[in-house]
Amino acid sequence: MGTDFTRRSVLGTMGAACTLPYIGRAQAAGSGPILIGVPTAQTAQAGVADHQDYLNGTNLALDEINQAGGVLGRPLKAVIVDIDPLSPESGQIAVNKLIDAKVHAISCAFSLTPVPAADASAKYKAPFLWGATQRNLTDLVAKNPKKYSHLFQTDPSEVHYGWTFPMFLQSMRDQGAWKPKNNKVHIVQEQIAYCQTISKALQEALPKSQFELAHITDIQYPVQDWGPVIQEIKSVGAGAVMIDHWVAAEYASFVKQFSADPLEGSLVYLQYGPSQPEFLELAGPAANGFVWSTVLGVYADEKGKAFRDKYKKKFPGIMGLCYTGNGYDTAYYLKTAWEAVGDPMKFDAVSDWIRTHPYRGVCGLMDMNNPFQEAAHFPDNGHAPTATTLEKGMAQLYFQVQDEQHKIIYPNELVETKLQKAPWW
Repeated sequence: MGTDFTRRSVLGTMGAACTLPYIGRAQAAGSGPILIGVPTAQTAQAGVADHQDYLNGTNLALDEINQAGGVLGRPLKAVIVDIDPLSPESGQIAVNKLIDAKVHAISCAFSLTPVPAADASAKYKAPFLWGATQRNLTDLVAKNPKKYSHLFQTDPSEVHYGWTFPMFLQSMRDQGAWKPKNNKVHIVQEQIAYCQTISKALQEALPKSQFELAHITDIQYPVQDWGPVIQEIKSVGAGAVMIDHWVAAEYASFVKQFSADPLEGSLVYLQYGPSQPEFLELAGPAANGFVWSTVLGVYADEKGKAFRDKYKKKFPGIMGLCYTGNGYDTAYYLKTAWEAVGDPMKFDAVSDWIRTHPYRGVCGLMDMNNPFQEAAHFPDNGHAPTATTLEKGMAQLYFQVQDEQHKIIYPNELVETKLQKAPWW
């Protein structure tokens, strides 16, 4: 998940088609546009960048679908409402506005406080698909499948970041791409629940791996100066460092300071945040050599490259590689479900179809047929829902910044290139 930046214009790309429409009698009777509610962070302090990526991907899909004749002879229309991903009340308000608008489905990037929004949707029961990436949410679905039968997480949960990290390190070492100075891992963790969950999952996984925990350093957003943190990283001297944070602009500041005074030979991993275009824009060449990953990324296979080309043509500049594809895939997933059921107002039937019919998009396969109703994770790390082969799940993509570009280096089935020697090695 990303954060807000003044360098990006959020409202400029929404357009007139994304305003809240008037709901008339004709539409209520089953004619007129099919409405997809898209809660989108526009004014919040967190999430704006990712939500804008999601909206861009959604609009690209809606344009394509409508140009091809729509769904069941009806056009698709996005209903945009503002949401603050850090506010439980904002999530409730956003969902209630969409219920008042009589949307046929809700499609959202994420909320960092997802449960109140989920609860607000529980009686209305329109299919609710989002890339929330949070096991505390999908645990609720598993415990109360009747209440949350309409709720689907279109990516694996954040726990997989921690569980898979030792597998990635092992792969890089076995390939000879990385020769660690030691087998120790240093975790630098921020305090929000999302980051804490990732840290705990990694701490759980390390004793079962060939790596060990060296030290944990706590940080608090906003990080004004990375100097003391970097000095502690150098003092601990671990072979691998996980910066378990979430703000792309602060990651950019970190890589600049670290590059000027690095821990030689250490593999430095930045949790998710570099996915946003601002990271490369702000960090420049200092970003080279750093590694990051996402459980929700656009593949670089034939399908993924075709999407990247289309997206860049419509939205020039550095492309976000996560929620762009997720918004696009979710719109097409809903299209396929509505066409199969034949009536977007049959909420239960549409949710039943989504639950039992996987969809392969540009970010991999979304298979919701599990108690969590979340996408299965690849590679298999032993934690359900998991995929034993690439085409049975959604791959967690590990990238390295090379020549100021993000390149997939893991899993092996999807690599664009190998891990390269970082400037400080």
